[in-house]
Amino acid sequence: MENINICLATRNAHKIQEIIKELYVKLGNINKKINILSLDDIRCKEDLPETNPTIELNSLQKAKYIWDNFQENALSDDSGLEVEALNGEPGVNSAHYSGSRNFEENIAFLLEKLGDNPNRKAQFKTVMTLVLNGNVHQFTGIIEGTILTKIKGTQGFGYDPIFLPDGYDKTFAQMSVDEKNAISHRTRALKQVLEFLTGF
Repeated sequence: MENINICLATRNAHKIQEIIKELYVKLGNINKKINILSLDDIRCKEDLPETNPTIELNSLQKAKYIWDNFQENALSDDSGLEVEALNGEPGVNSAHYSGSRNFEENIAFLLEKLGDNPNRKAQFKTVMTLVLNGNVHQFTGIIEGTILTKIKGTQGFGYDPIFLPDGYDKTFAQMSVDEKNAISHRTRALKQVLEFLTGF
């Protein structure tokens, strides 16, 4: 049986829990063992760099940092909301779009910039980067939707209260965790990672 160690390049407890659950549940029946490592497991104490202008490059930067400095396989992700009428903003700056990491302020800033523009098309995008034995593999998950003019729902985080996914009558913030995770951009990217590892 082949053992593969993969370090999750994040300190976000929610992401770690979600990814571990998916990896172990979906990969439990294949003929290899996936060992999930945390940053603490590899004695990485520093903050991972996120200094690039795109979601793709930020995701790559974090995973490569683990491989280059600790010689461990790594899985990282970076996500953002892209609004068509704002030329893809906030994108890589989603977490601090207003200059603050307060998402109430970020939502208010986005709605102000969008104003009464009739084009409310948007998408959430996650790019996951897997560095395995030094080789880089990227997987992109996207869910399209519409930006509402008012907040709806109290669940979730970030821009969830104003994002209505196409084909649904509830915002991400009106969905349960399981409902959101079943269709989210991160889940769609992670499914591609799982399919790759299953065939590896």
